[in-house]
Amino acid sequence: MGNEIQLISDGDGLAVVGDPAAVDRFLVSEGLPSKDLGLHRLGPVLGAGAAAAQAGSEIAANSGRWVQLTKESAQLVNKHGLMPTKTPGVSHAMVGQPGSIKSWLQFSKGPGSLVGNPAVLAGAAGIMAQLAMQQSMKEITDYLATIDEKVDDVLRAQKDAVFARMIGVGFVIEEAMTIREQRGRVDEVTWSKVQGGPATIAETQAYALRQLDALAGKLESKTSIGDLAKAAREAESKGQEWLTVLARCFQLQDAIAVLELDRVLDASPGELDGHRLGLKVARRNRLELISRCTERLMARMGAAAGTANSKVLLNPMDSPAVVESSNHVSIAIVDFHGRLGIEGAHHSSEARRWADAAMEVTDKALETGAEGVNAAARFGNETLDRAKWATDKLSSLIAERTFGRRGDDEED
Repeated sequence: MGNEIQLISDGDGLAVVGDPAAVDRFLVSEGLPSKDLGLHRLGPVLGAGAAAAQAGSEIAANSGRWVQLTKESAQLVNKHGLMPTKTPGVSHAMVGQPGSIKSWLQFSKGPGSLVGNPAVLAGAAGIMAQLAMQQSMKEITDYLATIDEKVDDVLRAQKDAVFARMIGVGFVIEEAMTIREQRGRVDEVTWSKVQGGPATIAETQAYALRQLDALAGKLESKTSIGDLAKAAREAESKGQEWLTVLARCFQLQDAIAVLELDRVLDASPGELDGHRLGLKVARRNRLELISRCTERLMARMGAAAGTANSKVLLNPMDSPAVVESSNHVSIAIVDFHGRLGIEGAHHSSEARRWADAAMEVTDKALETGAEGVNAAARFGNETLDRAKWATDKLSSLIAERTFGRRGDDEED
């Protein structure tokens, strides 16, 4: 049927496959932006024989578009009730517009369904995983563009040889991605150039995480507000740099994964699905590691702000500075989490709203700090008056005692 399309979801994105006109109508009716899925790249998974030729002709006749899972597209998945398939983590549904009915209704699986060919479905899932990671890479690129000091400037400022190798690895990976875009595949020569990259990237990531842990440790060890303010300022200035390094590491790791999937698709298509699942688990583990480290720093900054707020009268200059640094670090970390997709696909927009609110809190904290300065000044003046009174009183007592002693001596 010309009005029949297939919906495939892997939890990160939604593929819409079918007649080009029907696919376009569906996407327009749902108001969803999309990208080309690249079904033509499934050639290696088809194998040989009549069945493969038939599957190839069906793929060539169809159009495939990929939609990033957002709040709206996730609701679409729920609305059409996608069902699990034999491919782990992948669900499927077939919908259409029969006759004059305008709404899209779910159908039973048709003869041209991708579910009928597990190898093709696994290949489509692999391509969807690549598109999801490329979208994440774009988010990180946008994130780095908003930072005054770009990642290369931060890396070049470091004298450690690890960072020099990191820059070189980035150049090689970007070159491999360019060749992939031009050729549509990753051959053995291209893959051999980037094989050593993951070790250097992991080493750099570990170094950056240790630096963030060190900043959190300094905040935890400080007891005086003055020392706490100094540690908070350091966390504010250095923290953003290390977040930038982590973002670049994650971006390059996603690029390596995209290249890996292309290489497996070309060399060992039967292993594509297992490799896709392995990369997904490894990526989730990296996100959890980064999340734990950055959340620890944010928690320590929050605790420091609480301590500073409780002592603002005695520390009218340093206490507001600690609160301000805490807010800036928290905003940077939440924005960083949103760009990497930590805590859900919609975290980025929520992070920006939270950041605006946090800036309001910062302004109020500064106003409170100013009031604290005035209060402290008043407190200081009162203390000074009392001190002068006590000094005069003490001087009078000393004079009286001295005069009394002299009188006693004269009587003696």
